[in-house]
Amino acid sequence: MLVHGVDGFVSTLCLDLDTSKALKHVVDQDAASLSRLLSDCGLRWVEDFSPSGGRHLYIPLDERMDGAAARELVEALALLAPSLDPGPHQNVTDGCIRVPGSKHKRGGHQTLVTPLSEAYDIMRRRNGADAVDRLRMRLAPEVRRNRELKARRATLGTNMLVAAASPSGGELPLRRTARTGLYDTTRYKSPSEARLAVLNHLAACSWSLQQIRMELPGQLAGLGALYGTEAKKERLLESEWTLALSYAENLKKPGTTKRRLKDPLINDTSQTLTTGGSLNAPSSESVHFLVNDLENVLYAVLDHRLKSLGRESHGLRILFRALLGYMRTMETDLLDVGCRTFATALGKHHATVARLLPRLEALSDGILSKVFEAHGRAADTYLVQLPKKYEQLARELTWRKGKIHGLRPVFRALGDPAALVYEHIERARISPTTAEITRATGIKETAVRKALGDMASLGMIHRDGRPWKITAAANLTELAIRLGAADDVAAQIALHRKQRGEWHAYLDRHNVQERVNEADLYDPERDEFWLPPPDVDPHGQSYQRLVYEAA
Repeated sequence: MLVHGVDGFVSTLCLDLDTSKALKHVVDQDAASLSRLLSDCGLRWVEDFSPSGGRHLYIPLDERMDGAAARELVEALALLAPSLDPGPHQNVTDGCIRVPGSKHKRGGHQTLVTPLSEAYDIMRRRNGADAVDRLRMRLAPEVRRNRELKARRATLGTNMLVAAASPSGGELPLRRTARTGLYDTTRYKSPSEARLAVLNHLAACSWSLQQIRMELPGQLAGLGALYGTEAKKERLLESEWTLALSYAENLKKPGTTKRRLKDPLINDTSQTLTTGGSLNAPSSESVHFLVNDLENVLYAVLDHRLKSLGRESHGLRILFRALLGYMRTMETDLLDVGCRTFATALGKHHATVARLLPRLEALSDGILSKVFEAHGRAADTYLVQLPKKYEQLARELTWRKGKIHGLRPVFRALGDPAALVYEHIERARISPTTAEITRATGIKETAVRKALGDMASLGMIHRDGRPWKITAAANLTELAIRLGAADDVAAQIALHRKQRGEWHAYLDRHNVQERVNEADLYDPERDEFWLPPPDVDPHGQSYQRLVYEAA
């Protein structure tokens, strides 16, 4: 049956959960999760299943919808359900679906799951526009993500950059296996080999067993499906995870031939002795006090000085925040990591950070000082300190609530102005109005209003009269995943690891004491990084430390 009418409009949204996209266990999980979402939005639907194990959900509409708008909704739902095939809504002339009672090509018929009388009532009394609007609001992050990917395709004329951000993108085969349960049979002879490859990959990315169990109903649904039954999964998961951890540990030991002798979580520098500053490292408490004092100087002096630099100021201000965030997380005042580490914290190209760092050093008024030049594997080393002329100012001001961040992943999708606006609302002593935010941040009013509107539509902030407040229930980590920003972070970390491997190999080729095989430079199972979810606190120090170490 054709999905679209002759005018290109649709009267029913057709969700095709296909076993060619994922294993049957994943199809069933997707059907359950989509059913919960539709129910929460007040929508009613009819369901059937096919002899192959696939499922169809039909959402009848009281008001016919333009084909493009329907396609946008279905493609947004496809980001939440790996087994959902948006194909029927992507082809206006030939898009079709097999309705209940139809013959199946493998024999048998489509079987109606919804009771016949209830299905008849749902098709007669269709879903109103208000319920569809609620669904569209719930899918705002996914709709935004798809629009940005399409804009990127149109601008670049290639699918290469968006493949990694897609849940089914061809550049991340192990991630696709973890999501859908489908794997390359020419590489893995059995589901058990595919499972171990995924677990080895997660172990290399510093996941924990608790995080894996937490994500089995979500982004690791395919991994769970590879076990076949719940009992088999409970029996084997812990033992196979132990094997994966052993494999990851063995790769670090001397004499390992498969990989180079390095820690998987490498920075731009190898582990070295103290490169500058005091021989006695500052205590953890003194570093935290220093960061608190520097935050006061940042908000009282440096931010106002940098505002006059126009758009460049956004990058400089966020870079300084990233430096302070790194100091607090790693508990050090000596920054001996490379541009790529801070590029990950800023969501920018490492060449941009290489340009901004010397500029920030010149404008920091003695706060940031380079103490050693880069050489070989060692990056430029910077010392962060509080100049004497700012000591009185820093200590007269009270410390601000909350933690300082570089560019949190969600703001890769929303932009630098949104990050600065959100920070001001989050850390202001009194909830600010739009005019106060514009004055305090130094960002143009149009950019501030756009950022506020974008964040309000995603449920990150809300208005209480005139002032703006943070929405306590908003989860920035979950939003980053839904907007595709978390995938961008993982892709950037993987790219930086590959580039470091090539640079270190170049250095090693000129060192007769070390020999590196070309095959050792890049291994997708280890170097295609997958950022693990936070255990409890998405802004916790342990999670921030993991991100910095991985970067």
